[in-house]
Amino acid sequence: MSKRNSAAAKNAARERLRVEREKQAKRAKVRRQVIVASSVVAVLAAAGGIGYAVVQANKPSYWNGLKDAKVVTPANTTGTKGTTVVIGKASAKKTLKIYEDPRCPVCAQFEQTVGSTVKKDIDDGKFKIEYIGGTFIDDKDNGQGSKNALSALGAALNVSPEAFLEYKTALYSTKWHPDETTDTFKDDSYLIKVANTVPALKNNAKFDDAVKKGTYDAWAMAMSNLFNTNKDGVTGTPSFVMNGKMLTADSSGNPPMTVDAFNTVVDAALKA
Repeated sequence: MSKRNSAAAKNAARERLRVEREKQAKRAKVRRQVIVASSVVAVLAAAGGIGYAVVQANKPSYWNGLKDAKVVTPANTTGTKGTTVVIGKASAKKTLKIYEDPRCPVCAQFEQTVGSTVKKDIDDGKFKIEYIGGTFIDDKDNGQGSKNALSALGAALNVSPEAFLEYKTALYSTKWHPDETTDTFKDDSYLIKVANTVPALKNNAKFDDAVKKGTYDAWAMAMSNLFNTNKDGVTGTPSFVMNGKMLTADSSGNPPMTVDAFNTVVDAALKA
């Protein structure tokens, strides 16, 4: 091989090496740019995530946010924001106020024991009832079940007073009422499942739609506020008031939890 050819070959080799090094340098630069860009995105994402979490942490809960929302009132209600719920014959001279919380286990016990007596008294025109629903059990465990069930009761009341009473009885029944520590009523599907045991609510598309959409959620919060600001001195459930006085079964202030005890205090209040 001539010196010329040998020199040309060396030059060609050096050129190939230079080109290859430039390619490697470009690839390395691209990798560095990708790494830097990814790091920036990760930092921004983290910052955005933190910012979103902060916003969410400071944002009022869904239910609390309804306190000032427009209220859709169920049928068969009167008063401010539809929070006056009176059921019974117009001829009944006196009204028994009933304070309850849907998750309240003692309310469930009362309904299971005395509920049929109350219903008969209403049908017989012995008295009317005024229902005031509370949600204080939710406040104890940051729950939603009392509020959600109260909203569903509003949807039942929109169907009819009878549907409301029957649905309330079903919710408090031994089969469907959950333990106080279990927030089962927060699930719409469960509330609809219970409603399907009530003839007027079974496969009732309008009722189901109202529960799923939360049509009466703001109403439930307005009713809860009425409970919290009541002028009868009620602090627990169940509580019963007639003639502006709490009806209690004993000197300790316990509610009447048997048919006999209930009849005794109600009959005395009706005569007063």
